[in-house]
Formats: sequence, C-alpha cells, structure tokens
Amino acid sequence: MATPDFILELREQIGHAPLPLPSVTAIVFDGEGRVLLNQRSDDGRWSLLAGVLEPGEQPAAGAIREVQEETAVDIVVERIVAVEALPLRVIANGDQVYWFEVVLACRAVGGEARVNDDESLAVAWFEPDAMPELNERQSRYLKAARDESAPPYFVR
Repeated sequence: MATPDFILELREQIGHAPLPLPSVTAIVFDGEGRVLLNQRSDDGRWSLLAGVLEPGEQPAAGAIREVQEETAVDIVVERIVAVEALPLRVIANGDQVYWFEVVLACRAVGGEARVNDDESLAVAWFEPDAMPELNERQSRYLKAARDESAPPYFVR
C-alpha cells in the first residue's frame, strides 16, 4: 500500500517538517516457531512486518490489517512486545518522521504467505537459526518476542 491519504494531505500543509506517526510492528510466528518476514521494496532488506496506523485505529487491528495487506496471512495478536518512540528519521523523499512504534507478538492462523502488495519484493517464513540479518532494533524485538516471559520493552 502506498502512503496513506491522511499523510499525503498533512504533507501538503506541512511539507517535509517532522511528523509524529503511530506505527505497528507485527512479529508473526507459525505453529513451527518460524518467523514471517518481508523483503522491503524500498531498501531490499528483510524486515519484520510493519506499517503506519490509520487515524483512530487500534494497534492490534492495524497489525492484523498490515500483515494481511502485505502477506495475505491471517493472524491473531497475542501480546505486546515493546512500545518505543524512535529517533527522527528522514525518508528518501525528504519527509521527516518520528515513529511511535507498538510491537506485537502474533500467531498465524490462516492464509498462504505471498507478496500481496507493492511494499515487498519477497515474503518468506524463516527458521530461528536461519534468519537474514535484521537491524539491531528489530533483532531486539524478535529476541523479546521469543521469550514469552519477558515483560514488554520500553525506554524508562
């Protein structure tokens, strides 16, 4: 899915100025303990599934929607892994964003994993010991999601 209309409308008014946006990251496990990742079309890197929340959308509903839109996999959300305000990021087009990220551990309950929109080059399930490299933050989230006794991560 392309940039949501509400963001495009805001950008018409504020240009590239910093914009705080809520986002959700879904860490999706299947019944075998594998993790669902997508290879992003914007930078070619493998990543946990993530996206911007629509105005008024609950994080769990956003995770379900984003995973379905990007991979055609149906999920249930099981628990909060992390809540974190991220540092300022400048997108390739010059837009500045402060992401406020809610990270959720999820379980696949249906669908067949496939590229389902233009945000991904590939979608695949990975065994924990055969994962492509993730960035430090996503690696930390994945480690916490695997430990069901871990409390949610947040910066104090």
